[in-house]
Amino acid sequence: MIDSVTARLAASGGDRPVAIALHCSGASGREWRHLAQSLEPKFTVIAPDLIGCGGTPHWGGGPRFSLTDEARSIVAAMDAVPQPVHLVGHSYGGAVALRAAIERPHRVASLSLYEPTAFHVLRSVGFGGNRALMEIQSVASAVTQAVACGADAAAARRFVDYWNGHGAFAALKPEAQDELVRYIPKAVLDFQALLSERTPLVAYRRLRAPLCILSGDRSPEPALLVAQRLARAINPGALRVVEGAGHMGPFSHAALVARQIADHIVAAGTSAGVPADGSAQWDWAA
Repeated sequence: MIDSVTARLAASGGDRPVAIALHCSGASGREWRHLAQSLEPKFTVIAPDLIGCGGTPHWGGGPRFSLTDEARSIVAAMDAVPQPVHLVGHSYGGAVALRAAIERPHRVASLSLYEPTAFHVLRSVGFGGNRALMEIQSVASAVTQAVACGADAAAARRFVDYWNGHGAFAALKPEAQDELVRYIPKAVLDFQALLSERTPLVAYRRLRAPLCILSGDRSPEPALLVAQRLARAINPGALRVVEGAGHMGPFSHAALVARQIADHIVAAGTSAGVPADGSAQWDWAA
């Protein structure tokens, strides 16, 4: 994915500020098409397919996997751009964006996250955090065991229903179910990466770029608690609640979420002297 992301950046011409938008587990870069349209007057938006999703092959680097592995191509792309980059991420993509920001804090122009699943943060929260961590560990264990037994459809059902409510997987179109079943072995690695991350909560305080953290009000407790604690650690005023939304707010409330993120990016870009005109370009992996 390193070559594909940097190649698309090179093809964009390099004369516009860049936003890199990272999707949630099991989705693809097309998750951010509304955001790309919202930023269209000013920015180049790169929305790659993460490992094992969309058009990107599954991980081939062995049984161990980390957020550093997933973020490697994103960090390389950030290094390839002359100016700091606007990072956007939802759920797992938000955790990857945070990993990239920690590795290159000086290369981040702004950070926009919708319920980043940086579950390692829960270890710094106390009793409530431990309870939430046990909840998500239980989901991860169930998915991992099902995949190990060859029950990929059952694993996908458990995964989707946890984030979207009972019966959500059954309600999907057959082609969407098939796509998630193909993805689900990667979910095992995603959980491994999220739960093995060791960046302490205090480390995020050194992220000085303008921050926007969005959260629904109908999401599972682990996701809500991570969003709240990250905002409290970095900038308590950065947390915004999308009423009526759950963890999949960037899909269920796509236009609203895209508009809030775009407004944040434009404000951060304007304060940094980004020109107000120019035609946009955006790209995601096919």
